[in-house]
Amino acid sequence: MGTMVVTTEKVKELQKVLNAQLLAIGVSLAILIDEAGNVIVAAGNENGVDTTSLAALAAANFGATAQIAKLLGEEDFSILYHKGKRDNIHFTKIGMDFILVTIFTDEIPLGLVRLRVNQVAQELLNLLSEND
Repeated sequence: MGTMVVTTEKVKELQKVLNAQLLAIGVSLAILIDEAGNVIVAAGNENGVDTTSLAALAAANFGATAQIAKLLGEEDFSILYHKGKRDNIHFTKIGMDFILVTIFTDEIPLGLVRLRVNQVAQELLNLLSEND
């Protein structure tokens, strides 16, 4: 991935998509990061979550999982999911360079989150690839 500049207008557009597609169904926090662990945009209630640390750890998690996939003869694993007592976290690879981190409670079905993330993935990629 080359150098990418994300303008204030682009951030607003990305947040609008995350708000309309994910927060609208009850997701508490959605964070779009790059593969290096940099936060591109966050939407929702952070509730004291250190999004910078979360982004770095999510990227590292994907990196480790990519190596596990190779050991198993897979090209990659594009989705990761962790279930907690209170919160669940869903990580999805968006294109080759981005990861969408979604945090939600058990009140929101995992299938609905996966469906919405799949629907929003191309829209996010289109916005990120537009030249301003």
